[in-house]
Amino acid sequence: MLPSKAKMIVKRDYFKDILFGVAVGDALGVPVEFKSRQEILKKPVTDMIGYGTYGMPPGTWSDDSSLTFCLADALADGYDLQKIADNFVKWRYKNFWTARGEVFDVGMATQQAIERIAKGARPDLAGGFDSHSNGNGSLMRILPLLFYIKDKPIKDRFTIVKEVSSVTHGHIRSAIAWFYYLEFARKLLSGGDLLEVYNQLKTDVTGYLNTTTIVRSEVEIFDSLLKQDIYTLNIDEIKSSGYVLHTLEASIWCLLNTSSYSEAVLKAVNLGEDTDTTAAVTGGLAALKYGFETIPEKWLIMLSRKKDIDDLAQRLAVKY
Repeated sequence: MLPSKAKMIVKRDYFKDILFGVAVGDALGVPVEFKSRQEILKKPVTDMIGYGTYGMPPGTWSDDSSLTFCLADALADGYDLQKIADNFVKWRYKNFWTARGEVFDVGMATQQAIERIAKGARPDLAGGFDSHSNGNGSLMRILPLLFYIKDKPIKDRFTIVKEVSSVTHGHIRSAIAWFYYLEFARKLLSGGDLLEVYNQLKTDVTGYLNTTTIVRSEVEIFDSLLKQDIYTLNIDEIKSSGYVLHTLEASIWCLLNTSSYSEAVLKAVNLGEDTDTTAAVTGGLAALKYGFETIPEKWLIMLSRKKDIDDLAQRLAVKY
């Protein structure tokens, strides 16, 4: 029998952290998606609500979580790009991994890529490769890939990230955003302090990108993260549109200007515009930092398909 004062060491379940962290943030943002920051400011989101933009009950998550779960579902059986792509098609046309049996939100670039896959396109060539194809539709679903790449060399991590991004978003800018996000998440696995992680990435990510043939102008687009201190910016300088860079910047800004999971995701939602994606992307990292146990129970109770998400986390735990 343990001494009365002995502390039990609780093993972190990073799989639950990620899946529930993304889904809860997503569900918080769904009811107010597309509302402006000024409009939300009149009645800030402080809790899990429902209906609103899509008329969905509280706890309903959107395509952000659906595609995250589709990726995780494929990875639970190993890395197979075709299976990942096929899962996206099953989601879009057969309601696979939907919150309530229907697809009610899908980005244009993602829709076009899935149509190409359904017609037989190679997964790594399905996404758009032009500079206008840099919405946040690949960033929002990427986090489960962390478990597959975390122990690989940095060059391999970038190559795989670019490959998976290209299923829906093939431009190098989207790949860099994914890469930065997953490198941030990877360091959080080691329990790093948020500010220390942020500053370390300035060296690590910049150092790696400088070894590649990526044009400098694309790397310079990320200067707010790689050269500056984004957390010092005023909220008016943070954008929250569906552009991948805006979503990445907003999520890191929210994370570095809060001290808990709930604070981080609510700050993300209240930025307005693409509220579900900003909160989902923020929520994944915030849950890695603070743990599944810190997500308010009242939010988890309302979350759609909670048992299925838990089962998926267990499948990932067995594999990785």
